[in-house]
Amino acid sequence: MVAAVGWSIAVFAPLGRAAETLDRVVASVGHVAITESDVEQEYRFERFLDGQWPPLPPGTSQLAAARDRLANQMVLEQEENPSPTDRAESEKAAAARLAELRKHYAQPGQYEQALKDLGMSEAALAARVTQQELILRLIDQRLRPAASPSDDEITAYYRSTFAPEFEKKNGGAPPPPLPEVAGQIREILTQKRVNELLDEWIEELRPTTNLRIHIF
Repeated sequence: MVAAVGWSIAVFAPLGRAAETLDRVVASVGHVAITESDVEQEYRFERFLDGQWPPLPPGTSQLAAARDRLANQMVLEQEENPSPTDRAESEKAAAARLAELRKHYAQPGQYEQALKDLGMSEAALAARVTQQELILRLIDQRLRPAASPSDDEITAYYRSTFAPEFEKKNGGAPPPPLPEVAGQIREILTQKRVNELLDEWIEELRPTTNLRIHIF
């Protein structure tokens, strides 16, 4: 008999023996639970995509971050309504990412063994990365139009951050003129603002998706 006890999933032992906790719910989106083992697998999946295999044992803060990312992904998946073009482009981007990922596993058979250790098939991996790309497209389409910085913001960033950091990293050498790096700065500031807007969007979606986070 399997039953939920608090926020743990437990198997009841015979009378007189303590119940053995097999897993624990650490977040939920609607009626879908995210268990501790789900989060641990998410952490391993992220390390695999980073080419960091075998992964180091995660700390509590790393698991908490992986839990939050997994929960946010589930929330955003409910907002998706991809067009055939969106799906085709996402599949293409996923294939390119996986082709690049193979380069991190240089030894023959290393990539295949890591994927086996992760417990995923090639098809499941491609589907998962495609889903990530769909979410990235959703975020880009929804938030990027409102995230573009003004010329004054680009100039201020150049003076306060870009130029001092460039000089520090290059032994006091003068930074390139602003017109040469304006595009680079625009993208930095855009990504920063997109991340801020994404946090705000997730907070707005929490009540409608019933997103709940529990501590480890």
